[in-house]
Amino acid sequence: MKSKNSRLDAIKLIISSKEIGSQDELLQELSKEGYVLTQATLSRDLKQLKVAKAASMNGNYVYVLPNNTMYKRMTEPHSVHELMRYNGFISIEFSANIAVIKTRPGYASSLAYDIDSKDFDEILGTIAGDDTIMLVMREGCTRTELKSALALVIPNIQ
Repeated sequence: MKSKNSRLDAIKLIISSKEIGSQDELLQELSKEGYVLTQATLSRDLKQLKVAKAASMNGNYVYVLPNNTMYKRMTEPHSVHELMRYNGFISIEFSANIAVIKTRPGYASSLAYDIDSKDFDEILGTIAGDDTIMLVMREGCTRTELKSALALVIPNIQ
């Protein structure tokens, strides 16, 4: 049986990658990913995630995550399982001793928490928004060293 946190992550990923207009559609998508749950459980999960409905670009009402009325949808959808393996990580870019990590919407704070909890010597600290993490590298740390350290938390960073 898959954990509740795993199921909540799957719900967030499905909502962020597809236009889902009903709980029935969402239950079908979750079923494809191996999650078996009742409509009542799904309803509680949606309430916990603070999911709302908003008009999409084509006028249909679809589920959206908080703070994302006009939600960014993926142009090249991946499977939910594939996206969940990588904590929502998308990319990393550098400027001097600052790294900017892009994530799927809603994943930056949990990924920053995972990074901070490892207490890496290479990192002074992180600041996270909804889909972006600003990371300050310790002086003398190279980009390669930082990426090697982060690989413990983000397997696909290389």
